[in-house]
Amino acid sequence: MPRANAAALKDAGIAGFVALMLAVPLVGFRTIEGPSGLTLQTRFDWVAYGVIAVFIGRLLLNVWPNTWRLRPQRAQQTSNAQHQTTMKLVALGGVGFAVALPFLPFADRYVVDLAITVLIYIMLGWGLNIVVGLAGLLDLGYVAFYAVGAYSFALGAQYWGLNFWEALPLAGALAAMLGMLLGFPVLRLRGDYLAIVTLGFGEMIRLLIINLQGFTGGPNGVSGIPRPSFFGFPFAREVEDGVMPFHELLGIEYSTQHRFIFLYFIILVLALITNAFTMRIRKLPIGRAWEALREDEIACKALGINPTNTKLTAFAIGAMFGGFAGAFFATRQGFISPESFNFLESAFILAIVVLGGMGSQTGIVIAALLLVVLPEVGREFAEFRMLLFGAAMIAIMVWRPYGLLSRRAPTITLGSGGA
Repeated sequence: MPRANAAALKDAGIAGFVALMLAVPLVGFRTIEGPSGLTLQTRFDWVAYGVIAVFIGRLLLNVWPNTWRLRPQRAQQTSNAQHQTTMKLVALGGVGFAVALPFLPFADRYVVDLAITVLIYIMLGWGLNIVVGLAGLLDLGYVAFYAVGAYSFALGAQYWGLNFWEALPLAGALAAMLGMLLGFPVLRLRGDYLAIVTLGFGEMIRLLIINLQGFTGGPNGVSGIPRPSFFGFPFAREVEDGVMPFHELLGIEYSTQHRFIFLYFIILVLALITNAFTMRIRKLPIGRAWEALREDEIACKALGINPTNTKLTAFAIGAMFGGFAGAFFATRQGFISPESFNFLESAFILAIVVLGGMGSQTGIVIAALLLVVLPEVGREFAEFRMLLFGAAMIAIMVWRPYGLLSRRAPTITLGSGGA
């Protein structure tokens, strides 16, 4: 026992020393612009606080009893029935809160707009979860389908006068077709090789958008994207083209908040449809084939499952939901450009899936909330915003290495009587 304590102290001391070496140049000195020019200010007290926090945190991790550690997936003792019941209650509560959110006292324009962003990433995470979490295919180019959906609506509105409701199914169909085109050449690839190809595919789409300047607007993007209307009634202050605005239809006072609330409910409904579709299809034969492919492709072939068709359906359906989210992103922003669809966006969506627990729908919701809301909360700590974000990510990786909700209940259990 004393040896274990000595080893824990030694490890914590090394961690504190490393923190000291990093904190002195990064935090210990600060430049301030004054009347006489730049001056150097020292903040060694902040360095001391940081080193002490790292030392104590590392020491607690070393001596923390194993019985108190959060257990990985294989060590959980909760039954599947209890787990599913709990998840249903959590899901119902979350949906109820989401529906009531725009009408709560604290829900101003900023809160609603932030909630819209969270829901966009939840929908993207659920779409990518089909490819990565269910089918086990590592996709680093998912942002390409997001971009195709956005540009389908933007260019359709610019050249053919399509509105949002007309372009929405078109965006999903084009993204699904692109997913199938991507699936054909990468059917024989696995793991890192598949990730590299999908990464290149995402960059190809972005560069194609930039270089087709005469058609896509190139790096200048596309502006003037129309907003969705409420069954033909626009969210305008006055009558436009002889059409009654939304607030006069309901006999209420005009507010710019109406349009944001309407956008919020559009993306909420789209996200709920995505979740319901995913939960339903994973219980069908194609969903079970995805899970079998994720576990062992050779066993899939032995069971008579066609890996080619299975991969294609996963790519196509996941891409379709990415296209829907892209069309909504375009109408929400009113302007899009290739800069919104770079590799970092794909990495962020993949981080949501992995952090939430691959295959877990509820975990993706929690991860999206953390990854989107946490940096916003950190704006009050402008200098340490990313430091706090990184510390939170490291803490999650330490305590939940399999994801926030890593437990994946099987779709069907032998002896359960299911077909």
